[in-house]
Order: sequence, then C-alpha cells, then structure tokens
Amino acid sequence: MKPSDSPSRFEALLAKMGGVQPVPPRVPWSEVFWSWLGAFVGILLVAVLDRFVLQGGDWMLMLGSFGASAVLLYGAPASPLAQPRNLLLGHFLSALVGVSLAQTLPGLAWLAAPLAVSLSIGVMHLTRCLHPPGGATALIAVIGSGQIQALGFWYALVPVLAGASLMLVVALVVNNLAPTRRYPLWWF
Repeated sequence: MKPSDSPSRFEALLAKMGGVQPVPPRVPWSEVFWSWLGAFVGILLVAVLDRFVLQGGDWMLMLGSFGASAVLLYGAPASPLAQPRNLLLGHFLSALVGVSLAQTLPGLAWLAAPLAVSLSIGVMHLTRCLHPPGGATALIAVIGSGQIQALGFWYALVPVLAGASLMLVVALVVNNLAPTRRYPLWWF
C-alpha cells in the first residue's frame, strides 16, 4: 500500500462517524406505558406543587431540565445517568455552578452561559454524578427569568433539589411497580 492509498485523517474521522451497530430494537408496549406513567406523574407532581402549594407566578419549580430528567428516570431507569446520586447531585452541583457564574459575571451571560454548562459537566464528572440535564440546570441559573435570578443560591434548593427529589420519589414507586424494572441500581 502506498502512502497515498492510506485514508487521510479526515476520511478516518468520517469513518468513525458512520456508526458500528444497528438501531436498537423497539421496546415493548409495557415499557412505553411505564415510561409514560412515570413521566406524567413525576412532572404532574412538580407542576401541582408549583401551582397550588408554592403558588409560583413564573413556574418557578417547573424547570425545563426536569423534562430531560424524566426521560432518563422513567424511560431509561437502568442507565447510570438516571441513578439517584446522579439525579440529585448532578442537578444540585450544576445549580451551584450556574448561580456562582451568574453572580460572578452579571451582564455577561454570553460568557457565563457556556462556562456554566462546561464547568457543571466537569464538576459532575469529578464527583461521579454525571446527569445530562444538570447542564441545562446550570444554564437556567444564568439565563433564567428575573424571578429565578433573584433566588440566588436558594435556586439550588428550591426549585432544583425539591423538584428532583419529587421526581425521584415517583421513579422509586413507578419503576418498582413495573414487573420488569428495578430502581435504583445504586444510591450513593
């Protein structure tokens, strides 16, 4: 083989992006049902607590990152990313990172936002609690409404830790009611 016959670095990079496995099979309808039920009840409880107990004016407890957590907790409960340690610490530590950057770099959201997401990923990796929605939790701390900004470090407790804890309780009940599921695989 001549040197010109070997693939270029670009071609090798493209080849790596081609994938090596077939698409996973479709899950059974029973799994779809349990995933749907958990997500519905989990998000419903967060919404009810927000509207009728806390009487939030800006959907304070209903974070967009909780939608992504619902996918992991109820749609992929066996994933390492869905375990209680990852859910609770991932959201909480990411919230602390996001609030710290929002307060350190006020008026510089263009810089604080990417720093919040990237640093939260680093913190989650270092503390072994990677939970992808945590990146969104950090981002919301920087770009969220004035009501979110006014919470300061309380943001890490309510709405973040409170909402994640509610969703965890639902995950414990629903995932263990399902005959083919066991949750969690580990705690801390």
